[in-house]
Amino acid sequence: MTVRVQTEDFDVGFEISQLRKMRKDTGAVVSFVGQVRDLNEGDSVSQLTLEHYPGMTERSLSLIIGQAKSRWDIFDALIIHRVGTLEPTDQIVLVAVSGAHRGEAFKACEFIMDYLKTEAPFWKKEVTQSGERWVEAKQTDDAARERWTTTHESIE
Repeated sequence: MTVRVQTEDFDVGFEISQLRKMRKDTGAVVSFVGQVRDLNEGDSVSQLTLEHYPGMTERSLSLIIGQAKSRWDIFDALIIHRVGTLEPTDQIVLVAVSGAHRGEAFKACEFIMDYLKTEAPFWKKEVTQSGERWVEAKQTDDAARERWTTTHESIE
């Protein structure tokens, strides 16, 4: 399990290759890469600044991976999340999951991303033509997270 919060960009191919090579019985590696969009809520976005709470953020991401590992038969998972000032098309996040079979890895990857969007302590500020604004959580993110729960417990 690897969690990194960093300002530097990452090489998706390299990261997936490292995860893939960790075990010879790996049959699947599933990944998601998120990037900065140039449009949000109908407004042009020229920059996105991500802030976090060091230590707390990494712990939260580790707990999310732990939940995924307890729910699905996966070998390993990786989360790299960038912070700082980013521009459209810059990579923000990589979630990658390895396992024996694709089904479990797909579910775990989607779960990790859904929980990351709602549970990880990141704050986003956009620069638009109208000025700066903090990005609020979306109802669609909450709904995506809720489909994984039978009770309304959060990861702690």
